[in-house]
Amino acid sequence: MTSRRKNIFFIIIALVVLSAILVTVILFGRIPMNDDSAVGNTAGNLYNGGYFCEADGRVYFANAYDNYALYSMNPDETDLVKFNDGSVSSINAAGNYLYYAQVSGGTVSGEAGKTVRISGIYRSSLKGKSVAGLDRCDIVSMQLCGNYLYYEKYDKQTGTSLDKIRIDKKDKQTVAEGIISPNCFVNGRIYYNGTAEDHYLHALDVSTDRSSVVWQGNIWNPIVQDNYVYYMDVPENYRLCRYNFSNKVVEVLTNERIDMFNVYDNYIYYQVSSSDSPALKRMMTDGSAQETIRDGVYQNINITSQYVYFNAFKENTPVYKTPTYGPVNVTIFDAAKEAALESQDLKN
Repeated sequence: MTSRRKNIFFIIIALVVLSAILVTVILFGRIPMNDDSAVGNTAGNLYNGGYFCEADGRVYFANAYDNYALYSMNPDETDLVKFNDGSVSSINAAGNYLYYAQVSGGTVSGEAGKTVRISGIYRSSLKGKSVAGLDRCDIVSMQLCGNYLYYEKYDKQTGTSLDKIRIDKKDKQTVAEGIISPNCFVNGRIYYNGTAEDHYLHALDVSTDRSSVVWQGNIWNPIVQDNYVYYMDVPENYRLCRYNFSNKVVEVLTNERIDMFNVYDNYIYYQVSSSDSPALKRMMTDGSAQETIRDGVYQNINITSQYVYFNAFKENTPVYKTPTYGPVNVTIFDAAKEAALESQDLKN
């Protein structure tokens, strides 16, 4: 083989190797897309802060005992693993990734050598690795809708808007101005109550980002499930009702004023607002079998397949829990407290 042929041969080999490396980089850097029907979390959890999210046999949660840092565990509260130190909310999970709003805790070098906290939307692997920032902003709530994150964004200069960004950090845009909650995503549509001109039930088709009125009710925090929309009845002192899409009938589930609620399978957990007898209660989705979980004022009602988690109003801890199904048995989320203490010991 002549010197010229040798040079050509080595050039060809080098080009093949470089091409293989380039293809590998592209493939490994590509974010695999979800099914268009993918949903990041339940509407009820997101209305209650999105502090717990269950997906594919793991529960991802913001540990209130550790400044709401991101953890994961099995649904039975074994194998707790800490992911980061930032305070998180609006946790979503689907496919290969977690998505969450980091409220505080991310640090970068700021002016004069100071550190500043970065608020925004982040994506990570299901192990909490390969963290990527998708948008630096303050958000109210966020839902994964197929391959897009829809989020209610707040800006001091421009106010509130509904924005979206694809999970690979592309196609970022403002969908609509004003207060629109993306929490309830069902079959390609985001259901939300109006806030500017009415409190009707609206639906935003994520394939076109166009909205339409579904029902002219006067509602708040709609949760669509099994041909019903569950909601707080605004003109009737925020009592809990549901509306049947088929026969167009409203059913009153309780006449008590409520502050918040969460629907999971056949159960509704709700906080009764009362000056003399406030309580966290539950009922079946048809309004039957009403019973008290715990007397007092509670918030952040998040539900997994095993437990319902909540805490007292204006008190981050203790975090209480009761089994999602079966008899009421309120205890304290001790596993989270122990994991937080272990994390602190490792730091020291």
